[in-house]
Amino acid sequence: MRLFLFNFLFIVIGSFGTIFSLNTCTTIESDSTTLQVKYPIIPSPQEISYGETEISFKTITFSNTVFESETNKLVAFFKENGIEVSSNGLKINFIKQNIAKKNSEEAYKIQINSEITITANTGKGAFYAIQTLKQIFRKNNNKGEFPSLTITDWPAFKIRGFMHDTGRNFQSVAQLKEQIEVLSNYKYNIFHWHLTDDPAWRLESKLYPQLQNENATTRQKGKFYTQEDFKEIVAFCKERHITVIPEFDIPGHSRAFRTALGFESMRDKQALPVLLALFKELMSLTTPEDMPYIHIGTDEVRNKEEYVSKAFILEIMNFIKSNNRELIVWKEGIEIKEDSTSINQLWAQHAPRKEHRFIDSRANYINHLDPFAGMSRLFFQQPCRQPQGDKIALGGILCAWPDNNVAHERDILKQNPIYPSMVFYSDAIWKGRTKNYKEYWAKLPKQHTKEFNDFKLFEEKVIAHRDLFFEGKEFPYVAQTNINWKIIGPFNHHGDFNTTFEVENNIKESYKTEGKTFTWNDSIVGGTIHLKHFFGFPSFTDKNSGTYYAYSEIYSPKDQVQDFWIGFQGWSRSGGRRIGPFPNIGKWHTTNPKIWVNKQEIEPPVWKQPNLPTKTDEVPFIDEDYFYRNPTKVNLKKGWNTVLLKIPHGGNSWKWMFTCVPISIENGNVKEVEELKFKIRN
Repeated sequence: MRLFLFNFLFIVIGSFGTIFSLNTCTTIESDSTTLQVKYPIIPSPQEISYGETEISFKTITFSNTVFESETNKLVAFFKENGIEVSSNGLKINFIKQNIAKKNSEEAYKIQINSEITITANTGKGAFYAIQTLKQIFRKNNNKGEFPSLTITDWPAFKIRGFMHDTGRNFQSVAQLKEQIEVLSNYKYNIFHWHLTDDPAWRLESKLYPQLQNENATTRQKGKFYTQEDFKEIVAFCKERHITVIPEFDIPGHSRAFRTALGFESMRDKQALPVLLALFKELMSLTTPEDMPYIHIGTDEVRNKEEYVSKAFILEIMNFIKSNNRELIVWKEGIEIKEDSTSINQLWAQHAPRKEHRFIDSRANYINHLDPFAGMSRLFFQQPCRQPQGDKIALGGILCAWPDNNVAHERDILKQNPIYPSMVFYSDAIWKGRTKNYKEYWAKLPKQHTKEFNDFKLFEEKVIAHRDLFFEGKEFPYVAQTNINWKIIGPFNHHGDFNTTFEVENNIKESYKTEGKTFTWNDSIVGGTIHLKHFFGFPSFTDKNSGTYYAYSEIYSPKDQVQDFWIGFQGWSRSGGRRIGPFPNIGKWHTTNPKIWVNKQEIEPPVWKQPNLPTKTDEVPFIDEDYFYRNPTKVNLKKGWNTVLLKIPHGGNSWKWMFTCVPISIENGNVKEVEELKFKIRN
């Protein structure tokens, strides 16, 4: 390693005369591979080339203030990290110049060598450049460090968003701001705010204050956003180049609205005038420039008291458009023939309406995502099912719908992989995907393939970001590309989950039962394995019932009691205990799965809420899933430890899956157990 010193001499004149001071920037030789690992960027830039040096500095200076607001943000960031502005610090240049790339208003360039040059056409582009700089800044003692690199970057999609359902479960302004800050760090530009639903109408109305009455609210009574709260969130987002899309979901999901106003149904003659007044009040809170979109829902109109005429919906649509706002509706939702301009937000597997612009929220609801298997889906799913956006395919919004009642607002972050999902999805929606790999929506690719290596490299970046930027935040993800399994099955249990097979007593290459020979599939990788996916995504079997076994070996350098995440059913945090009931004491799940380590059976947790039926939407989750309950303690011996899991399926059980991952919890943060090694399988 060689050091190159760049000395800058400057003069300070004061009451004591002339003082000469020396400030030194140091360039340290490295190599591009090392820098790529040390300074990972998410989402991945479109074009990036790491150099072979790092630059170390004590202070910074700016050559101009062409982007004054963004310059001030960068100054504030450096000051927070102990780096002051001086006349002879590391020079940072801003250049206002068009970058001839897609979505050019959000494009930027960064060049770091002996100084930093940021090029952008707009403040948005400069802001995203700063977000990238913040990710690659390191503090070493009292000096800052950057890698040498060159970046040209732009988003593949115009809309890159995240949605929270605060209609069902209130979140404080502080908790929303925390998440919006993370969104801005990963270059999202939309916060979709679902403000109303059956349990509550969460935005204050000064025209109809009864909307916040306790008799109209069935969850978190008295919790709502004042109009000042709303303006505060809009302003907070604007500072971060994020646009708020507010949603009043009507005519379905309207129980709180109907109760508050005393309407037996949405066909009450006063319902439409009241809604028009409420939308007008909403639009009065900020300008069309700051809030160009209004979302009116229209999905899941399934109860007779929610039915309205199409003329009812059309009048609301026309009213919103006449106020210079873009209109968004869900698809599936109410379709109006005369409506030719609404933006359709797709959910589930619904196709876009012909010639309508659309936003893709299909198959990416976080409440259904497992922290491991779900990240594969977000990484390999192609937004809008095309490589980049256009005038029709606008982009995507990642959605969090924890439909069930939540006991504490922080449980929304604990019981759903919110932050890991934000990080994984940011790469797909910014960088784009050349192909839609539906075959990997429920499982990781085979080892040694290009697709597996791509995921592994990105996972390494995610782990680095988790440790750098999510200290003290809920981030239920550890590396899973080194967790190896072999599986065998499904054996026919003929409806009896307790049926035993030879695998439980003897691990060998193959087994013969009922005239059929079974052999191991030994190329399985992942923290959670979906043997059959509950939404029908490609996995390992098309059978509806049977018994699988999974086997692995783990090396431990010593005898120890190790924390594990173990689970056999991922509860979707929606629809009660969906396809319940929840298991009784003494069982991991109603299908009676088991796990043995070194032939010793591992007992399930002592459930706090055993045997709850499916329809338990108002009973909050407590310990149902592995990643928000206390880890399971497992005795490991020094050397190789055998792990065998039995996973029966059938009856009304919904998910055929298992999770078995050793973890370490340090100051509340989950980490890998580096000293443990799974046996490598080829």
